[in-house]
Amino acid sequence: MNFATPLIPARLIRRYKRFLADVRLEDGQEVTAHCANPGSMMGLAEPGTKVWLEPNDDPKKKLKYGWRLVDHENGHFTGVDTSLPNLVLKAALMAKEVPGLEGYDVVRPEVKYGENSRIDFLLSGPGPDTYVEVKSVTLCRTPGLAEFPDSVTARGAKHLAELAGVVAQGHRAVMLYLVQRTDCAGLTLAADLDPAYAAAFKAASGVEVMAMGCKISPLRISLAGPIPFTSPD
Repeated sequence: MNFATPLIPARLIRRYKRFLADVRLEDGQEVTAHCANPGSMMGLAEPGTKVWLEPNDDPKKKLKYGWRLVDHENGHFTGVDTSLPNLVLKAALMAKEVPGLEGYDVVRPEVKYGENSRIDFLLSGPGPDTYVEVKSVTLCRTPGLAEFPDSVTARGAKHLAELAGVVAQGHRAVMLYLVQRTDCAGLTLAADLDPAYAAAFKAASGVEVMAMGCKISPLRISLAGPIPFTSPD
């Protein structure tokens, strides 16, 4: 997926109110950017961090910049926009490029299920329907190892329970973690940050787990190959 508008570099001044970030452009101008990430963004929001913004001229948007990437300035990037994984996955699913999820003819996003929830993707074709929930992963506290979540997510625990429910009804369910970091080769759960999510994960009987990496640059984000998932003790 190519970015719709060429990204521009900036330096982070501060992130606040979860969805706002003050940044300094290369010409010294200070602007406020939209931060599409409800998590803690642990390790990604330090003042002075190099970031990449997507400008827009949409009159309906109050903020003219969206924060898309963190540049670790060592050749690696992290995608901080939690709305992008679904766009990347949709394109890959439609092209039948997701290992283990290639055999479906119909890909439907945002289908109602469970208790006032929407599944990210409902796949239909030969065999039972497959429910795919997608989570964006950005946390890394140990070099090379990504972790989810980066803060407490009661909503995430609810999704696990609802996925287990569709398995009990005879369907297939997949929790797909998309690691938006190019510096991580493995994934685990941050059980210390959200013990309730870790407990819900263990209780989600029959739910399959997939972890996928991303290729990220200021030009585009695309799906990379599977990466190993290690369940915490």
